[in-house]
Amino acid sequence: MQLDKVSLEGDYVRLEPLSTIHRGEIIEAVSDGKLWELFVTLVPQVDGIDDFIENAISAHASGDGLAFATIDKASGRVVGSTRFMKANLPNKRIEIGFTFIAKSYQKTRINTEAKLLMLTHAFEVMGLNRVEFITDYLNNASRNAILRLGAKEEGIMRNHMIMPDGRIRDSVLFSITNHEWAGVKQNLSYKL
Repeated sequence: MQLDKVSLEGDYVRLEPLSTIHRGEIIEAVSDGKLWELFVTLVPQVDGIDDFIENAISAHASGDGLAFATIDKASGRVVGSTRFMKANLPNKRIEIGFTFIAKSYQKTRINTEAKLLMLTHAFEVMGLNRVEFITDYLNNASRNAILRLGAKEEGIMRNHMIMPDGRIRDSVLFSITNHEWAGVKQNLSYKL
């Protein structure tokens, strides 16, 4: 099993495999709200966008993941990015993460539908057993958003990683399993 390069499309969002053609609009998206200034996230700064895109391309080539440009269908604009990552396909699990949405598009249907598209692909096309989400313990907005998706909190990984500013971060692990997927899908569809 491998992670195929696919585009995913819903009523409000189109997820395209991230590439260099998205560079300018990704810069606009991270600049809308200066997302990199949030100390609880790992959003790239403008001068790090080329590395961010190259990392995404390399991760797919190595089988680790697939990054998407998140496109608002109404405007046709790239408004963020999200990715499948840390793929462990022999064990039928993957993480969804490295998600950011331009400030002016936050708290809209964009992220909800993007996650619905990704989870549908993970469970119904790829046949995975488990999808994970990991966020900073201090990132309450992200933790609440993950819970609203229908994921369950599994625990805190203490001293899990070192942030760019040197802070040692505790991370919170969430998951959705294939047995929970039908109810989660129904809930996300209802929210849309």
